[in-house]
Amino acid sequence: MPDCAPPLAQITPVGQTLPAHACDSHFHIFGPADVFPYAEQRPYTPPDAPFEQLRRLHRQLGISRGVIVQPGCHGYDMAATLDALDRGAGQYRAVALLAPDADERRIAELDRRGVRGVRYNFVAHLANAGWDELAAMAPRIAPFGWHVCIHSDQASLPGLLTRLKTLPVPFVIDHMGRAAAAQGTTSEAFRALLALRGHPGAWVKISGLDRVSSSGVRPFQDGEPLVSALLDAMPERLLWGTDWPHPNVAGAMPDDGELLNTFLRLCPDADLRRQILVDNPDRLYRFESVDSP
Repeated sequence: MPDCAPPLAQITPVGQTLPAHACDSHFHIFGPADVFPYAEQRPYTPPDAPFEQLRRLHRQLGISRGVIVQPGCHGYDMAATLDALDRGAGQYRAVALLAPDADERRIAELDRRGVRGVRYNFVAHLANAGWDELAAMAPRIAPFGWHVCIHSDQASLPGLLTRLKTLPVPFVIDHMGRAAAAQGTTSEAFRALLALRGHPGAWVKISGLDRVSSSGVRPFQDGEPLVSALLDAMPERLLWGTDWPHPNVAGAMPDDGELLNTFLRLCPDADLRRQILVDNPDRLYRFESVDSP
């Protein structure tokens, strides 16, 4: 039985037209479990959220590109994600979970299919592979132009950033590092995030507004100062994502249309919007380069 709530069936309409090739840089595909079973040892059991459902959401939002982040409930089994990439007509990319023994041949195959990075979790409620595994993988993925994707939290972020800067690959911080909104833009974790400005290998996702919110109440306005501070400091290193279908939500289930409207309101400049929604993801995920399956 699922232990996570499903995403909202109805979302708020998006108030403005997005630029062509707008990208949702963070979401997950779940199942369907009767085709793509969940891992036996999984940190949570979600309701199915298959690729077809994701495509409907993206049509509603006006999004044509996206990045699938391999979820912990599927573990190292990339079948659901690879199926979505194959069906996505070149408009989707992915970030993998890789077994520690993944070799160059496996990485090359995933790269050909559209995978562009490897994710590691450093939050307490998810499996934490540890720094040694990440550091050993980095030189293996470097020749492919991949990055490491980091799911951190308020406690782990500052120490991780010091280490991440030593890697031979770029790194992406998910969900604004999950810095706590209640501590504002002057907390140690968020100041460390802002200090990435100018670092050539650092990227930050404006995603998970509900995950940084300390209220847990829609529309998660207490997290907006964090978004605004990042927009002011480093728009050339930002990515935007929904985090659909929002697994393990502690408070109110996010409304994806509402989340996008919040971003558009906080980023009214058309050129900056295009940079964050189109140009930045195109640079990092290389949408122009993928072979046919």
